[in-house]
Amino acid sequence: MSRKGNCWDNAVAESFFKTIKHEWLYRFKYTSHDQLFESIKQYITWYNNERLHSSLGYLSPLEMEIKIRGFSKKVA
Repeated sequence: MSRKGNCWDNAVAESFFKTIKHEWLYRFKYTSHDQLFESIKQYITWYNNERLHSSLGYLSPLEMEIKIRGFSKKVA
């Protein structure tokens, strides 16, 4: 976190929460806290393992992490 009033201090978190609300949460009606919790876990699993990100060259975050770790082992 940066100093108070800096507009960039929460940009990544705010972007993610906007995405999860618009892509997932507003599509369903939840009747319990447990149902909501399971739905959010399902979305995060999908987001990290399957969703293609244009900023990552259309790889999922998991694929990019594997690619980076494989590259760093070759360098070390």
